[in-house]
Amino acid sequence: MDPITHLMTGACLARAGFNRKAAYAAVAMTLAAEIPDLDVLWAVNGPIAAFQHHRGWTHTFLGIPFEAAIVVGALWLFHRRGSRQATSGKPPKAPIRWGLLYCFCLIALLSHLLLDWTNNYGLRPFFPFNPRWYAGSFVFIFDPVLFLILLIALIAPSLFGLISSEVGARRPAFRGQGWAIAALLAIAALWTVRFVEHQKALQLAGAGDYNNVPVLRVAADPHPINPFRWQTVVETPRFYRISSADTLNNTVATNDPRQTIYKPPTTLATLVAKRSWLGEIYLDWSEYPVVTETDTDPDGLTTVSFRDLRFYDTPFFAGREKTPLSGNVYVNADRRVVRMEMDGRIQD
Repeated sequence: MDPITHLMTGACLARAGFNRKAAYAAVAMTLAAEIPDLDVLWAVNGPIAAFQHHRGWTHTFLGIPFEAAIVVGALWLFHRRGSRQATSGKPPKAPIRWGLLYCFCLIALLSHLLLDWTNNYGLRPFFPFNPRWYAGSFVFIFDPVLFLILLIALIAPSLFGLISSEVGARRPAFRGQGWAIAALLAIAALWTVRFVEHQKALQLAGAGDYNNVPVLRVAADPHPINPFRWQTVVETPRFYRISSADTLNNTVATNDPRQTIYKPPTTLATLVAKRSWLGEIYLDWSEYPVVTETDTDPDGLTTVSFRDLRFYDTPFFAGREKTPLSGNVYVNADRRVVRMEMDGRIQD
């Protein structure tokens, strides 16, 4: 999910009651809910390094205890050096409980893993013991409805607080608990609807007519807003079929002939590309990879493209020349990799 959604989820969790139990709970849970995305710092080593380490060890059950310790340790140092509450002599609204704060950070970190699991990019929570990617695939990587629910829950108490202050009402020490709990329940309800519709989309796509060709696998990827619209990918022994499923009307439509993608042949260039740094990482992550030898220039440089069909017709990226999360490997006449790029960015 996007960083703002993670931050707001942590803040909402804190307001649901955790901030009443330990000082610094709000800031700790907000930071902890986003800290796994620090793996974006790998981007300084290039786009392929960023792709390799995205949702890596910081998104694992093994990593989150250390991340929680980092957050609590930073707050402990801040507290030791003197926070505003400590220097002013004003007692904190909640008691200082470092052990409890550490547990709250673990909860916020788990919320990050849960949110990332719901979308179709996935994560590897059991890495390095189990390298398998897990993806719920029923929530888009940015969900506007979920975002709006969290935003309302965090802003509404302040707005109503302004109204109360105008009439002289006493300001409570902790505000927004009811709003936060309602938001979390609304998110659970939203996920339930999406999960059920996702299963329907899988069934609709799997039951389609593919000229008596057996269906090997089926995937359904979410629309950002409409929970009844899904992009489906059906794999057969010879081709992939990209379709649009409408679970409200129980229909599956494939109008564009380009949405039938025949499995490309294996060539020397594609074999070399698959053994490259990008190729190994991509094939480890991708569920529906299509590796194609697309072009050879007059100098004998062959382009091998990597695409994942889960992102073939991704909303918000319509009109892009290249499929999101796609890569290219360039192989010369001697069957050596001379250049690699990810999403159009060249790896130095």
